[in-house]
This record gives sequence, structure tokens and C-alpha cells, in this order.
Amino acid sequence: MIATICRKAHFNAAHRLHNPDWSDEKNIEVFGKCNSPNYHGHNFDLEVRVRGPIDPDTGFVMDLAHLGKLIKEEIEERFDHKNLNEDCPEFSDLFPTTEYFVKVIYDILKPKLKEPQLLHITLHETQKNSAEYGDW
Repeated sequence: MIATICRKAHFNAAHRLHNPDWSDEKNIEVFGKCNSPNYHGHNFDLEVRVRGPIDPDTGFVMDLAHLGKLIKEEIEERFDHKNLNEDCPEFSDLFPTTEYFVKVIYDILKPKLKEPQLLHITLHETQKNSAEYGDW
């Protein structure tokens, strides 16, 4: 029997979307407010879903407390109240867009899971904007 569990988290981070190969005018045209030289912040909502077989000994796909601890230690402590451009080496060669950010989070958490567990991440940048990445 296969089931999916979900754990939610919340953190805050700032970023600036800026392509150094472009003129200031083009950066403003493409990225708008997200190109502010003083950065800008978001209240990110994270949803982490793990799908896999239910362990007959525990009734769990994965212990939700353990998943919560992983999210706190690996994601919240790493990114909460950080400037993604300046403080996070994960973005040294990546634009800190929501699309890349959701993939970064996936890449951090996926190795922590056991086979054959699948992982799906949804990252909400705002109430209207989100990105998803995962195994399904």
C-alpha cells in the first residue's frame, strides 16, 4: 500500500533577481521589483510531500516528526532570515528564483530519504505564486 504524507514549514528570506550580463534597463524590464538593488523579502511557505509504502510495523510512510526535524535542520536553519544572494552558497551560480529554490530544497532533502520513497516539494513565494519540483 502506497500513501503520501505532507509536512509544512514557513520561513523568510530575501533575494534580488539580476542578470549581470544584461543592462540595468533590461534587468528592470524583465525582473521589475525583484531587481531592487536593496533586495526584497518573501514569507515562504513550504510543503514537503513524501510518497512510499506504508511500513507494516509502524503504519508510517515516514515518521512526520523526523521529517519535521529534517526540514527544520536542513532548510529552515539554512535559509530563514537569510539573503539568498549573499548568504547562501547554493545560489552562488544560480538566480534565486522560486523555480531554482524549489530544486535546491529538493536536492538537499532527497538524499535524506530511504528508497523507494519519492519526494515532491511545493514552495509558495507569495499567496499567488509558487513552484513545484519532485519525483511525480
